[in-house]
Amino acid sequence: MLYRRSLSSRIFAVFNMTFLVGMALLCLAPLVHVLAVSFSASSAAKAGLVTFWPVDFTLQSYRFVAERPEFIRSILISVERVLLGTLLNMLLTVLIAYPLSKDARSFPRRTLYVWIFVFSMLFSGGLIPWYMVIKETGLLNSIWALVLPGAVPVFNVILLLNFFRGLPKELEESAFIDGGGYWKSLWRIYVPLSAPSLATLTLFAMVGHWNSWFDGLILMGTPEKYPLSSYLQTVVVQMDIQSMIGSDLASLQQISDQTAKAAQIFLGALPILLVYPFLQRYFVTGMTLGSIKE
Repeated sequence: MLYRRSLSSRIFAVFNMTFLVGMALLCLAPLVHVLAVSFSASSAAKAGLVTFWPVDFTLQSYRFVAERPEFIRSILISVERVLLGTLLNMLLTVLIAYPLSKDARSFPRRTLYVWIFVFSMLFSGGLIPWYMVIKETGLLNSIWALVLPGAVPVFNVILLLNFFRGLPKELEESAFIDGGGYWKSLWRIYVPLSAPSLATLTLFAMVGHWNSWFDGLILMGTPEKYPLSSYLQTVVVQMDIQSMIGSDLASLQQISDQTAKAAQIFLGALPILLVYPFLQRYFVTGMTLGSIKE
């Protein structure tokens, strides 16, 4: 006998679908507007005529961005930061979460260490001590100043250790019976079974490093070493005219402040937009499985 949904159930399904589609369109609207502005003429952007479709289509803003060596250099620095930072974040997250996921019999001081990590997440020494530590360790003006201070993402550690605690203990016990140790159990059992959670945390780490701009402004002494987000803060938000050469000023006569900002903002968000679809299918599963327990 086929199951027939009631009228109220069907009405709810239609309402729910309409609501979700509407929310998705609201989320896409700002990005589509920025893209339309970046392809529009400066006169149309200044007059506020651009909504969700380019007016007087032009690529001048993207030519202006592509001809700036500072923009290309900042992208390369951001890519290097994302690769190094994400690799270090995930390695330390796995190595810390695995022992902390054990019970008190296997790791007697496990609770103490968990509270230490939670305390460091809730309280910090402040901006000046943070800067002084990085300065005294000789990390200023190097890529490691952008990577090492945030090498241990405590929130990600908590998510992953909770995921590890949800895996059957019998799997690890069987590995011990076969002669394996903790290292083999971690890399042969826990890591392969944690693909959804690890993919989610990898996405968190990548987005965090790519969008971080404040530390680049503070820790990098020259604009030539700024990552992309810090570069966008100085050039797009502040639009430093004094640092531009003559050809840049001539290009600004054909584009506007709005179109230049829109082009660089869209190019800055494009890499994450390209990566996200490949990891999105793990996102919901990883978040729910990593947040069941304490």
